[in-house]
Amino acid sequence: MVRDANTGKPLASARVAILDERNNVIETRTADANGKVVYNVDCDRTYTIQASMTGYEQNSFPIAKTHGGEVNVMADLRPIEVIAPIDVVELKDIFFEFDKSNITKEAAFELDKLVELMNKKPEMVIMVKAHTDNRGSDQYNMNLSNRRAKSTVQYVISKGIAKERISGQGYGESQPLVDCKDKCTEEEHAKNRRSEFLIVNDKI
Repeated sequence: MVRDANTGKPLASARVAILDERNNVIETRTADANGKVVYNVDCDRTYTIQASMTGYEQNSFPIAKTHGGEVNVMADLRPIEVIAPIDVVELKDIFFEFDKSNITKEAAFELDKLVELMNKKPEMVIMVKAHTDNRGSDQYNMNLSNRRAKSTVQYVISKGIAKERISGQGYGESQPLVDCKDKCTEEEHAKNRRSEFLIVNDKI
């Protein structure tokens, strides 16, 4: 069951992915009105449940090997408290080429500005949310978005920012910037292939 960590309220329509031992997405489903999702999986294997929802921090929950029976997982998600100080410049999204997770020259230019800002404000902590367009399966896009989040975070860390100050999660195709369904133009697809940045601390 997916719940609000503060209130215990079930989170209907949360996205729940189940990952194998190599952290590859096996399947993604949407929670029902009671915040519940049911998976039937093989015994004697370890799995990870990855739950996400707009406005909440994505979280992962490991499941140990079992020899059969039912395993209940309470997936509590914390609401994101976004802090946007008046004197902080706008953090622009970066974009990716189709089916790619590498940082382009244009994206590097924006990330360098983020690094400069974080150096000026040493208490700033950033959360990266990475996304895909809607081409491909849910499982493939979740894995692709996780790679995009990882490459974004790694670029910033490579410029000298402490790893404790930036984290990232992939959201697959679940949070499009342009919700064009199956009638997207190439330009609309391109806008959805992005990493966006949230300031998540309150000590700036």
